[in-house]
Amino acid sequence: MDKLPLIKDRYQVIRHLGSGGFGETFLAEDTQMPSGRRCVVKRLKPIADNSQIYQLVQERFQREAAILEELGGHHRQIPTLYGYFRDDDHFYLVQEYIEGETLSGYLQHQGRLSESTVREILVSLLLVLEYVHSKKIVHRDIKPDNIILRSGSLEPVLLDFGAVKETMGTVVTEGGHATRSVVVGTPGFMPSEQAGGRPVYSSDLYALGLTAIYALTGKIPDELESDPMTGIVLWRPYASGVTPTFASILDRAIQPHAPHRFPIARQMWEALTQQSLSQTPVIMGEYPSEQPVPVTGVPGNSSNYPPATAISQPIASATQVSQPPGIAPTPVPASSGMPEWQKAALTGGVIGLFFIAALLVLRPSFNNGDSGGTTADSGGVTESSVAGGDTVNELDESENSTSENPPDVAPEATPIPTPEPPPPASTPPPTPVPPPPTPVPQGQITQEQAVATINSWLSAKSQMFAPPYRRDVAQNLTTGPLLEDLLKADGSISWLQNNNAYYQYGVQRIESIERFVDSGNRATIEVSITEDATLFKDGRADPSNTYFTTRRFKYILERIGNRVKVFDYQSLD
Repeated sequence: MDKLPLIKDRYQVIRHLGSGGFGETFLAEDTQMPSGRRCVVKRLKPIADNSQIYQLVQERFQREAAILEELGGHHRQIPTLYGYFRDDDHFYLVQEYIEGETLSGYLQHQGRLSESTVREILVSLLLVLEYVHSKKIVHRDIKPDNIILRSGSLEPVLLDFGAVKETMGTVVTEGGHATRSVVVGTPGFMPSEQAGGRPVYSSDLYALGLTAIYALTGKIPDELESDPMTGIVLWRPYASGVTPTFASILDRAIQPHAPHRFPIARQMWEALTQQSLSQTPVIMGEYPSEQPVPVTGVPGNSSNYPPATAISQPIASATQVSQPPGIAPTPVPASSGMPEWQKAALTGGVIGLFFIAALLVLRPSFNNGDSGGTTADSGGVTESSVAGGDTVNELDESENSTSENPPDVAPEATPIPTPEPPPPASTPPPTPVPPPPTPVPQGQITQEQAVATINSWLSAKSQMFAPPYRRDVAQNLTTGPLLEDLLKADGSISWLQNNNAYYQYGVQRIESIERFVDSGNRATIEVSITEDATLFKDGRADPSNTYFTTRRFKYILERIGNRVKVFDYQSLD
């Protein structure tokens, strides 16, 4: 049996993983690391042996490798880049090895997936894409073979970005100009604008939608018919058990024309999680700004997403890299103006002003010619100031106790009518009009904001309790004793980091809300949460700290300025 090669006197090949138009992929062991960690080595070669473009390809390769390093170094669902180098006429990428199997491989022995499982995979990958797109990068090759489900947790990991493929496809035209001749993508999973060389953010959502349809039906796009008039893929007959809402979301994602799709990953994520923009936490990146932001972006402003009106613009060079923003706590919706009850009260007051004024003008004729009835004590009328400098006349108790309301307009010569006798004692008093609702205090926390904050906390665990151990995320999301416990020298984050340990999370969701109490700028909420977590220490799973369970928790939340943060929490089981 032939001995497997040793690449660059360091990476001992274990087995061949695959090959494509640009090179080969191997599973290897890093012989220069004490742990002998396994890694994936990709050997790449330009599409043409042309000395004119070799130097150009090398420069582009280094630039694209730096982008891959930035992406994988700050998101656990993108493989970490360990190294890159050139040897002879080949280029090499060394990346983290993800234990698991591809989505297509998983379906081969598990069969089609349920709607709930596919929804969880989509929700997770959309957050990955939100981060990728915040770097002004379009993946361009999302498909079942480029999604690995981690062993145990089934957490999806996104592989094989198209940037390096495009670099390897660089050629020189007859005029001596360098161009990229390869359209990156997989037929069937690639929308028309990408096939034309102008991918947009929603191009990735198109491919992701068809990947979800594959998971539901077991059929790749080429096996599905399409409407000859609209070009829409007709997949629903093969997934009859899917709910209409979920099917509609997928239908929008795979619209043939980009303006008809979700423009950004965040909007599709919101549709799947049924949360409004004002109530959902930001996991990676930021919401689109109110002012239009060019798709090309500017260095240092990579967290802005393109508005829907700019969806047809091409994506700029994927070299603008910045640190990803931390998780922002739930934003507090700004006040939309005067509450409805206040508007109604002010309107009624203005009408009453004109009515009382009419009474004062007509009172002399009602009092048998007595012209002195217009003084302040004749009608028990007082004046009080209201906001804005207007005045409202208010009847005192003696005036307000009359049982009949006077007519809107009284004829000038009509004498005052004789009052009707009071109703019999047996007649029940009229039902009192309920007072207007009490306005919600500015500092009060709503149940929706509380739920959104807990969802943000759950999602943030994979950033705080695993590399890169984001303490800034903890500062943005927590306060009080919880923040102190997270950041102290012997706290949770430091212990994990100092012991070469981290948590890996799978399912994380709120199952039910059992109790919610608000009190000013504090709120208490009791929820039932399902969570799948595994502690890894020195690269090995710790069975004693691995769980997949549903438990009840009580969270105490506190508003700090316009942010809602987790003050403390405890298990109720």
